[in-house]
Amino acid sequence: MELKRVVVTGLGALTPIGNTKDEYWEALLSGKSGAAPITYFDTEKFKTKFACELKNFNATDFIDRKLAGRMDRFTQYAMVAADEAILDANLDLDAVNKLRVGVIWGAGIGGLETFQNEVLNFANGDGTPKFNPFFIPKMIADIAPGNISIKYGFMGPNYTTVSACASSANAMFDALNSIRLGHCDVVITGGSEAAVTIAGMGGFNAMHALSTRNESPETASRPFDETRDGFVLGEGAGALVLEEYEHAVARGANIYAEFVGGGLSSDAYHMTAPHPDGNGVIAVMKNCLENAGLKPEDVDHINTHGTSTPLGDVAELKAISEVFGSHAKTININSTKSMTGHLLGAAGAVEAISVILAMQNGIVPPTINHTTVDENIDPELNLTLNKAQKRDIKVAMSNTFGFGGHNACVLFKKLD
Repeated sequence: MELKRVVVTGLGALTPIGNTKDEYWEALLSGKSGAAPITYFDTEKFKTKFACELKNFNATDFIDRKLAGRMDRFTQYAMVAADEAILDANLDLDAVNKLRVGVIWGAGIGGLETFQNEVLNFANGDGTPKFNPFFIPKMIADIAPGNISIKYGFMGPNYTTVSACASSANAMFDALNSIRLGHCDVVITGGSEAAVTIAGMGGFNAMHALSTRNESPETASRPFDETRDGFVLGEGAGALVLEEYEHAVARGANIYAEFVGGGLSSDAYHMTAPHPDGNGVIAVMKNCLENAGLKPEDVDHINTHGTSTPLGDVAELKAISEVFGSHAKTININSTKSMTGHLLGAAGAVEAISVILAMQNGIVPPTINHTTVDENIDPELNLTLNKAQKRDIKVAMSNTFGFGGHNACVLFKKLD
């Protein structure tokens, strides 16, 4: 069976550094940090008092107030990003066969704030189980794609992938295969997360996963820097419209890039720590290249998982050197988490948008906040430190990894 070609025809982004894909891209190039003191709740007794929250965002500017009240923030974010991507793709909703349009989404946690608030309300009450009737529909991780499909009437495959921080990259790979295999003409894919909550911050602090650089939040996310001390929690959503190539050409769609392959693997090592030799990461990048029918030397740019954790950054760069050999030193490597923070289940989609726009515009966003060389990192690797670099990019890769050892990798190519 000959696999169908898949292209990207629409993008939407809602991030801590920009509330549209264009704002997001401009902020990436300027090296803008999205980290700031938390405004959602009182952090006086928390170890970490900052995060990468959305700025100047009000869901009711985009969603009917009554409907928005029935959605957790992660679903609100999904709706806004998907709306932008669908509009950007210029899909004719009256002409498209909605039976062949799917929505495959990613969320690592889902409605954490809804769950937290309902349980706190019960705990602070008299023991009577007075739960909101929308408690369960707001909380469940699969509700975001469900709401997108309801709004637009898309009747193709509809579900959420949950693989921690690899979730939206996992969703994109599933979406790619749905079109490749002829099951869909179009798939809306991506991911969303809204874990900047009491439970989210408290839980990650208890694991010692978050940076505690409270005196300088904007510099706290510092991938590859010797002084890094943990990741910065972010929130938001990224959405992509994937389309079968002939379907896109027939309607005269604007094509950003070709989605040529993906890969999945497991570390099979530890619940939260990466394998120190990067074994699972090596496997996932090799799987991705093989799936795309490309060689290591074809890759010009890699947006790393690069969370700014002591162990993870080193393991990933070791894996890149292992897979790409001497060619690794010619690749523009970066971590946009230095600006957006870590969007958990939305990270893969938001970072895929970055590599697609980098390829389209011929420039790689920087890894900001780097001041001190880590002797455990190969100094000959080009980590695109502190300033964007111009680069003719024909092939770009994005890595995302999650607790549980989940690894996902996606690969995009300039359209021939």
